[in-house]
Order: sequence, then structure tokens, then C-alpha cells
Amino acid sequence: MAKNNKKKVKLKQKLTNKYRLVVLNEHTFEERFALKLSRLNVFVFSGIFSIFLILATIILIAFTPIKEYIPGYSSIKLKTDAKKLTLESDSLKSRLAVIENYTKSIKSVLTGEITSDDIIDSIQELGKRVQINENMLNASKQDSIFREKIESRDRFPLSDELQNRVKIVFFAPISGTTSQSFNSENKHFAIDVVAKTGTPVKAAADGTVIFSEWTTETGYVIILKHANNFISVYKHNGILLKQQGDLVQSGEAIASVGSSGELTTGPHLHFELWSDGYAVNPANYIDFE
Repeated sequence: MAKNNKKKVKLKQKLTNKYRLVVLNEHTFEERFALKLSRLNVFVFSGIFSIFLILATIILIAFTPIKEYIPGYSSIKLKTDAKKLTLESDSLKSRLAVIENYTKSIKSVLTGEITSDDIIDSIQELGKRVQINENMLNASKQDSIFREKIESRDRFPLSDELQNRVKIVFFAPISGTTSQSFNSENKHFAIDVVAKTGTPVKAAADGTVIFSEWTTETGYVIILKHANNFISVYKHNGILLKQQGDLVQSGEAIASVGSSGELTTGPHLHFELWSDGYAVNPANYIDFE
């Protein structure tokens, strides 16, 4: 026991013994600097300096751009660009899927694999096979009021001369002010008609819904296939009331006016009319005023 105490006292003395660090002029032996030290002071100072140095290094690496030069750390700009490219690739995938679905929907029509006569024959055959029980069609009061409101709207038929030429009568999908007219030189193959949000958009003629989906640029879009290889396109809608494959009658509500999509400039209807795969001026067939 005494031996252990003696060792402890000896160790304490070694740690606390004072030493004098002196800096002398080599030629004159003049004392320039003197410092009293002990082993304990040196250990404490070295430990504190080491901890400070470690903390300073961690702060420099974590909160300054210097970490970009250390192997294993990626650049902040690189992370930002990677995130941006990921979002853009997802957007491109969505747009590609929409385009593929759109092309698949109208390919058979545009290539002539399905003609208007085939569609009319299938509609007639379907009408013969399907018998609707009117007792099961329990329309609500709101539906009845909405239908009466739509049926009471004025329609705008073509003149007899145009009607005989195209052998199909088109009606205005909505009535309003034309904000942008058809211009093939500027590649604006449509007429933009301004209307209040929620205004019913009506089918320009009897036909079949071949596309009814959301697109990134033009929002809610619905496309109808009519007789004589006519196709009508309705873009930037607020709500779509019909689905792909539905049969619609002329003047029947198929959507409502909105301002959906990236390319919209406000509540309006972007209306296109195509004949045999070529865009035609809707104003030649329909009076929108």
C-alpha cells in the first residue's frame, strides 16, 4: 500500500514539476523569451489544441465549399443539376406516355383502318343489342336542370351551301368572343373563344370520344371523331364530362370551360377542327359570335 502511494506521489511530482523554457541569443546569450511549463500543462494545452483543431476541421468541411475538393463529397451544384434532370426526365416520361396514348387512340382513324361507315355500323349494331331500362336512369334534380339549360341554348347551323358541301352540320361548342383566330402561318390551327369558367362546352356534332385525358401543356383535352373523317378537338377544359369510347350527340355537354395546362392564358376554349388529317379553319363551318 505504501509502495503504491509512493508511486502516485512520484507521478504527481513528475506532472507538476516546473520546467523553464528559455530562448537565448546565440551570440550574446541574452534571454529573449522564457516560459514556465510542467508536463501537466503541456498535456492539457495539447489536448485543448487538438480538440479545437478537430472541431475547426469539421466545421470547414461541413459548412464551406471546401468539402467539394475532398474525395467522396459531391458538389452542391451537381446535386441540384441531378435533381433538376430527374424532374425533367419524369415530366418527359409523362408527356411521352400522353403522346403515345393519343397516337394509339387516333392511329386507326387517321390511317383509314376505321372509316366513318364502320363507326356508324358499330353504333347501329350496338343500339340493337343494348336496351336501356329508362326506369333505372334516375337523374337527380341538378342533372335535370343542367340538361334543360344545355338543351335551351341556341345552336348555330351552317348555311345550306356549306351543309350540302360537307354533308355534316356543325354547331358552336360555346358562344363568346374570339381572342385568337385560325392562322396556319403561325401554326395556330384553332380558334380561341373566351368564356366564363364553368361554361358548358358542347359537342360540335354527333360523334365518338376517341381521347379524354389530361395533358401537361393543354390541360384537360377531349377529342371527338365525326362522320366524313372530321375530328374536333377541345383543349384547356376545366372538367371533362365524357370518357373515351362514349357516344355523344350534337349539342351535348362534354366538358366545361377552364384554364388548365401550361400554355393557357386564362379561361377559354381552344377549338380545333380537322378533316382527313388536315387542320381546317373552324370559322368556315361555325359561327362563334
